[in-house]
Amino acid sequence: MATGQLFSRTTQALFYNYKQLPIQRMLDFDFLCGRETPSVAGIINPGAEGFQKLFFGQEEIAIPVHSTIEAACAAHPTADVFINFASYRSAAASSMSALKQPTIRVVAIIAEGVPESDTKQLIAYARSNNKVVIGPATVGGIQAGAFKIGDTAGTIDNIVHCKLYRPGSVGFVSKSGGMSNEMYNTIARVTDGIYEGIAIGGDVFPGSTLSDHILRFNNIPQVKLMVVLGELGGRDEYSLVEALKQGKVNKPVVAWVSGTCARLFKSEVQFGHAGAKSGGEMESAQAKNQALREAGAVVPTSYEALEATIKETFEQLVEEGKITPVKEVKPPQIPEDLNSAIKSGKVRAPTHIISTISDDRGEEPCYAGVPMSSIVEQGLGVGDVISLLWFKRSLPRYCTKFIEICIMLCADHGPCVSGAHNTIVTARAGKDLVSSLVSGLLTIGPRFGGAIDDAARYFKDAYDRGLTPYEFVESMKKKGIRVPGIGHRIKRGDNRDKRVELLQLFARTNFPSVKYMEYAVQVETYTLSKANNLVLNVDGAIGSLFLDLLAGSGMFTKQEIDEIVEIGYLNGLFVLARSIGLIGHTFDQKRLKQPLYRHPWEDVLYTK
Repeated sequence: MATGQLFSRTTQALFYNYKQLPIQRMLDFDFLCGRETPSVAGIINPGAEGFQKLFFGQEEIAIPVHSTIEAACAAHPTADVFINFASYRSAAASSMSALKQPTIRVVAIIAEGVPESDTKQLIAYARSNNKVVIGPATVGGIQAGAFKIGDTAGTIDNIVHCKLYRPGSVGFVSKSGGMSNEMYNTIARVTDGIYEGIAIGGDVFPGSTLSDHILRFNNIPQVKLMVVLGELGGRDEYSLVEALKQGKVNKPVVAWVSGTCARLFKSEVQFGHAGAKSGGEMESAQAKNQALREAGAVVPTSYEALEATIKETFEQLVEEGKITPVKEVKPPQIPEDLNSAIKSGKVRAPTHIISTISDDRGEEPCYAGVPMSSIVEQGLGVGDVISLLWFKRSLPRYCTKFIEICIMLCADHGPCVSGAHNTIVTARAGKDLVSSLVSGLLTIGPRFGGAIDDAARYFKDAYDRGLTPYEFVESMKKKGIRVPGIGHRIKRGDNRDKRVELLQLFARTNFPSVKYMEYAVQVETYTLSKANNLVLNVDGAIGSLFLDLLAGSGMFTKQEIDEIVEIGYLNGLFVLARSIGLIGHTFDQKRLKQPLYRHPWEDVLYTK
């Protein structure tokens, strides 16, 4: 066991099993104490590597994350404290691994419930190698103004209240982490504060004992007074009794053993800690307090009198000139996290994203205010979901059915069109699904599938301005613009696209009005007089019919219709639909285990 000070203002630790809040509290304490370097050198997260962003005062820093204890110790040879936040299942193994590292001097085990046989092995190894184990079942420890373990001493407000940002003259050791926080407050009220405080942990077999730390405190010149808070159960306090009797401690010790109320119960009582259970008269709080008193410790008559006893002992040491009370200093202000400042109403911050279509903050996601469960319970389909997420309203059933028909009809158009071809080539190159899909989607544009918006835009403008089909087509010709939605590589006037016919039939049967579609048909009649392949294609059909859907439903203003067409909603239908087919082509090529595609020479015209 170490014989002197465990920590200093330059002590650095390795933190096992990443927990954001305890690490941030350590770093805030560092800043409060005026440390130049963060006390957390590295984080160990088994199986993960990289960095974690945290704050050191106002500065955001990146703390390295290592996948193994060995790698962390090699990367940070000056970090000699290992803070273990592993669960009780793995705490022993990881702690033993840390103890075996030559750079590690102190191991703090936070978990409670570590198997006692494992703890005994850790204790034996640590003692034989002059290392220190704090815990298991501990909150840790603190050296005021220098270093703290994890959540020791609680919040920054509590740390400031207990004056732990600068060293005092009192060494404190306890089994209980919760009572340690209480005692830091008590000691700060009646003395110049803590120099070092340790919670050894409440398990039956702590890695280090009360007497271990009292003997250490006795060797630290800055510690003038020592306070011990024990508890019933076990015989740890008797090692301190022996040390006092043998004259190994030459500084005043104020001690109290909690649990005197146990005698009020008729049967044996188990208190909060595994070790807080009296196994006989010797382990009772009364017997321990009496033994400590007889050995020379200053023991009050009750816990309520402990504060006054500490105050009296401290003031006596001041009068004797053995303590010169530490001068008070004003700690720096810890910057408040933005989230907490917003909640408390201290600041207001602009948001970075606006969303009006969905909300996932409640018990279940909502699409345009409609809960997910309601969508399922009402038996709504994909068209209804699109109407909510794209148009922010529930469209009539004939509208959502039309959307679904468009998706079905546009899902695929064979392997030879450019989008499918690109996807097939990419899939055969061994690329993943997303890469294959995107390679096909990137071909969508004015020449492939992307003419729906343009068809709607030009048909709407011409109809609204009252142009005849002749005037519309000829004006487009003069501008050198092909009429979007008109023309097909395969289909002819005598071999119409079946998809177009199906869409027109559905619209004539279900839509209140099909004025834009009828205008598109009139334009087709004129263009067919020029060439037999200038038929209304599926882009033109969808574009014109979507105008009829928007206008005929009575749910959109003229301005909203113009905006929908301008933004590109209608091309979104083709992108969504064709993604289904492109994904299918990707799976098809993967399933068939097709080799890398190479275009045949004979299909290329090589020319100068």
